[in-house]
Amino acid sequence: MAATAMEHDGGGGAEVVTPGELLGASSSLAAGRGAYADGHSVRASVTGRRRILPPTPGSSDQRSTVEVVGHKAHGAVPQPGSVVIARVTKVMARMASADIMCVDSKAVKEKFTGMIRQQDVRATEIDKVDMYQSYRPGDIVRALVLSLGDARAYYLSTAKNELGVVSAQSIAGGTLVPTSWTEMQCELTGQIEQRKVAKVE
Repeated sequence: MAATAMEHDGGGGAEVVTPGELLGASSSLAAGRGAYADGHSVRASVTGRRRILPPTPGSSDQRSTVEVVGHKAHGAVPQPGSVVIARVTKVMARMASADIMCVDSKAVKEKFTGMIRQQDVRATEIDKVDMYQSYRPGDIVRALVLSLGDARAYYLSTAKNELGVVSAQSIAGGTLVPTSWTEMQCELTGQIEQRKVAKVE
């Protein structure tokens, strides 16, 4: 019964917050797990309960830390600045959507959606980006989390050499092998397909 009582919202001031919700001012609070700094504000990046941690004794930063502990706190959570691995689910004229699978090499346990906007695909010739020649549904991409965007989706960027498509299948169903930062070749047919390719390390 005790566990059930803990679930009620009234206890201990640990109210439930949702992504993007204001947690406090960054002048008095540092962003911990499940939170991020947004200018002068600290906001939630996940749905969960808000928790305030006192400053570390002797630390030069005497702000309290605010964190949001989700119901599935064991899984990785995207944060601005995180590098994620995501599977492209839909490609449109001005953006692509993707399901985030890993955050900083750790698997996620909740569903997080990412959006790669046309201006965040690459760093050069942004106005000439063709989304349909950058990604295809099913592509696996490495991307950087920019911020929490609209409708609980994270804005992602592939505008660095090491970011972009890391694994993909061709139209014929073969594995695509990178040949340049804009092209991949099908192992089965030899056909070239256009992609925003991640630089091979």
